[in-house]
Amino acid sequence: MLQEVDAQDLFDFEIKNRGFFERMVPSRGDDYYIWESFIKRHQALLKEQVSGLSHFYLIKDTEGKIVGRINLVDINQTTGTAELGFRVGEAFVGKGIGNKALRMLLNTDLDITQITAKTTTVNKASQKVLQNNGFVQTAIGEEEFEMNGQKMKFVHYLWEKENSTPKKNKTST
Repeated sequence: MLQEVDAQDLFDFEIKNRGFFERMVPSRGDDYYIWESFIKRHQALLKEQVSGLSHFYLIKDTEGKIVGRINLVDINQTTGTAELGFRVGEAFVGKGIGNKALRMLLNTDLDITQITAKTTTVNKASQKVLQNNGFVQTAIGEEEFEMNGQKMKFVHYLWEKENSTPKKNKTST
């Protein structure tokens, strides 16, 4: 789980991968990449995590280097619902890391029965990770937007605990 000591490494990871992430998902804004703003946001995320409203996890390699992150936000303990977000650094895409991280998250005992997720129509890798882990596409948003000269929409997914059957993956994880 995300900890206070992770701030500098996470900031470095986000800076290094900013261009890559922003080719597929909307930017977090310039302020996110200014240390003073980032550290305030980091502290806010830690407080949110303590409250139980969100869980923020870092995906690290065997040497402890951050290679990605995966989050459950807007957790509603009453309804057992949450929203998923994840990102894997550019140098680590295509290695099964997103699949493995999501599979691990879904196998934790969080009392979550439904998880929603969304990605953009151009982010085929994230769509595949979601589908490989039992998420079902529920809709493609009507609103079209332009990002980096490409027109795209949001693709919405749903995972339900009782209906989930992750697909077997050729990638060794």
